[in-house]
Amino acid sequence: MSLTTRRELTAAIGQRYQVADRVGKKMILDEFTQVTGYHRKHAIRVLTAQPASEPKTRVVRRLYQEAVKEALIVLWEASDRICGKRLKALLPLLVEAMERHGHLELEEGVRTQLLTMSASTIDRQLHLVRERAYGGHKRRSAATNRVRKMVAVRTFADWEKPLIPGFMEMDLVTHCGPRAEGSFVHSLVLTDVASGWTECVALPVREQALIVEAITGLRPKLPFPLLGLDTDMTVPS
Repeated sequence: MSLTTRRELTAAIGQRYQVADRVGKKMILDEFTQVTGYHRKHAIRVLTAQPASEPKTRVVRRLYQEAVKEALIVLWEASDRICGKRLKALLPLLVEAMERHGHLELEEGVRTQLLTMSASTIDRQLHLVRERAYGGHKRRSAATNRVRKMVAVRTFADWEKPLIPGFMEMDLVTHCGPRAEGSFVHSLVLTDVASGWTECVALPVREQALIVEAITGLRPKLPFPLLGLDTDMTVPS
C-alpha cells in the first residue's frame, strides 16, 4: 500500500473512528491494523490525530505600492520638490486640487495610503528620486543642515488661529518656460497667512542681494508691519 493510499484511508476511517462508541472503535481498529499492518498502538495514534492543516502561504503585502510611489513623485514635483514635512501638510490640498483639475487620477486605496503616509516615510520613499534629481549630490551642504537642525520647521498646517496680519510666506516663481537654461526673470511672491494679501516683485535674476533689496523696499509699502517671513527657498549668494 502506497503512502498516499494510507493517508487517504486514514482520513476516511479516522472520522468514523472518532465518532464511534467503544465497541465500534474496536471493530474499526481491527480492520485498520489488518489492512495497513500498523501496530495497534500506532494505529490508535494515527486515527486519533488531528488532520494536518494546509500550510498557510504568507502573503507579503507591500504597504506602499509602486502606484503610490509614482503618485508621490508627481506630487513632489508639483510642489517644487519640498521636504517631506511640508509635503505631508500640503498633500490633502494638493491631491484634491490636482484631481479636480484633471492632473491626477487616483484609486481610493492609493489616495488613502498617500494621505496617511508620515513625513519620514515620504522622505524614505523619495530618497533615490532625490539623489537622481540632484545628480547624486545632496541639495544642501553639511553646514546648512546643521543650521536647519537648530531652526524649527513650520508649515502652514502649524499656524494657530486667530492670526494677525504680518506673517508672510515667501517663494520664487521661475519664468523659464519649458527649459531652465541660462538667465531668466523671477517673481518674488509674498503672501500674508492671515489676510491673504499678496505682493509680487520682479527680479531679473535669482540672487540673494536682489531678494534682500526687494524685501527691504517692500516693507514700508505694506498695509501692516512685517512680523515674520517663512520660506524654504535656497538662494545662491
